[in-house]
Amino acid sequence: MNNALIYLIVMIAVAAVVFLLAALVFGRGEELAPLPPGASPTRLPSDDITEDDVRELKFQQVFRGYKMTEVDWALQRLATEVETLRARVRELEELESCEHRA
Repeated sequence: MNNALIYLIVMIAVAAVVFLLAALVFGRGEELAPLPPGASPTRLPSDDITEDDVRELKFQQVFRGYKMTEVDWALQRLATEVETLRARVRELEELESCEHRA
């Protein structure tokens, strides 16, 4: 009986230490209040994305990180914007080189 009580006390102490270590390492949960179901903090303007828009970009947190569909959407939007800007730069450079030849 005495051994069982000591075993139980040691098990409780080990469990408490493991819990405290896990709480210190992983935190006690999300720091932000959860969003309503279906809501998303991911926002980007329809065109003319600025550096501040990218800096303020937030993704909904899920169990294992961020919601993959939101991250994929934001990356696709940014890639499209970069592609559009680069095409416009090429267009302006071609226009400028044509003007210099004339």
